[in-house]
Amino acid sequence: MAPIPLDEEIKSKVSSPKRQWGASWWEQYTILFSRGIKERRHDYFSWLRITQVLSTAVILGLLWWRSDSKSPKGLQDQAGLLFFIAVFWGFFPVFTAIFTFPQERAMLSKERAADMYRLSAYFLARTTSDLPLDLLLPILFLLVVYFMTGLRLSAGPFFLSMLIVFLCIVAAQGLGLAIGATLMDLKRATTLASVTVMTFMLAGGYFVKKVPVFISWIRYMSFNYHTYKLLLKVQYEQITPTVNGIRIDSGLTEVCALVAMVFGYRLLAYFSLRRMKLQSGA
Repeated sequence: MAPIPLDEEIKSKVSSPKRQWGASWWEQYTILFSRGIKERRHDYFSWLRITQVLSTAVILGLLWWRSDSKSPKGLQDQAGLLFFIAVFWGFFPVFTAIFTFPQERAMLSKERAADMYRLSAYFLARTTSDLPLDLLLPILFLLVVYFMTGLRLSAGPFFLSMLIVFLCIVAAQGLGLAIGATLMDLKRATTLASVTVMTFMLAGGYFVKKVPVFISWIRYMSFNYHTYKLLLKVQYEQITPTVNGIRIDSGLTEVCALVAMVFGYRLLAYFSLRRMKLQSGA
């Protein structure tokens, strides 16, 4: 990171508005994608993280061991389990993703100043290289929790639940990326993420059933709320039309909201990185 003196000829080439790329956009993307997988696979599959996820899954399985949804009390207990799953896989990715861009800021500025790759290629490779890694731990988690707790034992509900959790993870990860890219400061980003995740959890539909009208819009911004409603639909659609005061509907609105969060938060993160690049003159 020590500054290197440059002569005038090199300075003129670096500061030239016309950039000459050494590789095509697709080649840049594939190289950065491969680098991202190699760099982060050890962090994702460290024994500490695997132990954290599996121990949480086993504790949940023991607490909700063979719970019965046929009785009203058992159904309410299972609803609490589903809400915890929505919160856990909303909380976990946010606080992993907020470190992404602040930690890589120096490297990104240096490589971008040397015109090694386009920002769009870096951003897309950085966000997509996490997706296959993000999918494996939730699969292990659900394999333990789903069958220990006695949720609907058929292939359709199981894979739908997995798809819903994965959609929640990608949406929550987008929020973490957006907060980190916008603030570029770990202390401020962690503080904002804590307040945001706590607000989304409280507005998630489990603690407060009737939210005042003037603040009810927060509920629809909460990925916990949409994930919770979709999980309730998968498990109890054929049993009851309402669970804990939440009406079970088609689920289309919740899916569209989560998909909008997946792309919306990432667009915000991308434009924040572009703004940072312009301000730094890279």
